[in-house]
Amino acid sequence: MKQTRWLGVLVAALLAPAAGTMRADVRADQKTRVEFGGALGGVVNLFGGGSKDGTSSSVVVKGDRKATFNDRTGQIIDLAGEKVYDLDMRKKTYTVTTFDELRRRMEEARRKAEEGARERPGRQEQTAQADPDAQQMEIDFSIRNTGQSRTINGFDTKQAIMTVAVREKGKTIEQSGGLVLESDMWLAPKIAAMQEVAEFDLRYAKQLYGSVLGGVSAEQMASAMAMYPMMKDAIARMQAEGQKLDGTAIQTVTTIQAVPSAEQAAQEAEASSDEPQKPSGLGGMLGGLMARKMAQKKGGDDGKPSPFMTMTSEVLKVTTAVSASDVAVPAGFKEDR
Repeated sequence: MKQTRWLGVLVAALLAPAAGTMRADVRADQKTRVEFGGALGGVVNLFGGGSKDGTSSSVVVKGDRKATFNDRTGQIIDLAGEKVYDLDMRKKTYTVTTFDELRRRMEEARRKAEEGARERPGRQEQTAQADPDAQQMEIDFSIRNTGQSRTINGFDTKQAIMTVAVREKGKTIEQSGGLVLESDMWLAPKIAAMQEVAEFDLRYAKQLYGSVLGGVSAEQMASAMAMYPMMKDAIARMQAEGQKLDGTAIQTVTTIQAVPSAEQAAQEAEASSDEPQKPSGLGGMLGGLMARKMAQKKGGDDGKPSPFMTMTSEVLKVTTAVSASDVAVPAGFKEDR
């Protein structure tokens, strides 16, 4: 699908239980919204984004097929056939892409993104040191049940906040810089049918990419990983810990924020000429653009850098009444070759 869908998939995957052997049918009406900030926002916007108010859609899972529809576009993932059908609901046409082609696009986009990262000023040195730095990372995790309750879309929910911080070993995140993921969840008592959606996304991820990051737009994920190489480790930890949560997320707001190192932030804030600075340490690996954005926002509401990515997902309605036609290309649609 040409519009930004992978982040909704990612949020679901964060909370997914281990895949089971039983398969059930489910239809969920939901609303998702994705917002990008800073340098990453500029990159992703090149590939198009969703509405600022979010996108309402229906997600249907039946066996080895998952269909996602809204009033403009649709997508059908066929695991057995290893094909993805992208639908234009207004023109009543569709295109077919094989998993092999998606893998090829992912690899090509990753290669181009890495080449672009190496060409940016001050990045050559950091790129060469990326692997040693990654080996010295530590991940801090916490989950807090706030005790707050709220009724959302007819579901009785309770709030839980999960936080993952990735930093350089032996240093605080303020010293070394790093990455912080926070997921603010409102959980209803476990809805068994909803697990099918998350489990399908994980099956898709394994079959397509062999990683935890399933349903990803090749261009967007390659750009994100090239600019923020720590994101994969943080998400993997968040996914593992998320399986311990008891309940089904009805509303989830996940933010991802890059924190520059103290040295990098000071260099960027105090720079008085166009002479390029050479940031160092883990924060440097995140790129000078985020530190520059923080300096520009100095004196704002709280003095903190804004998240470069915010994902909001909300479940509106759940039913188990599903037919084969719900996960098939609608009648009257023609293939656009």
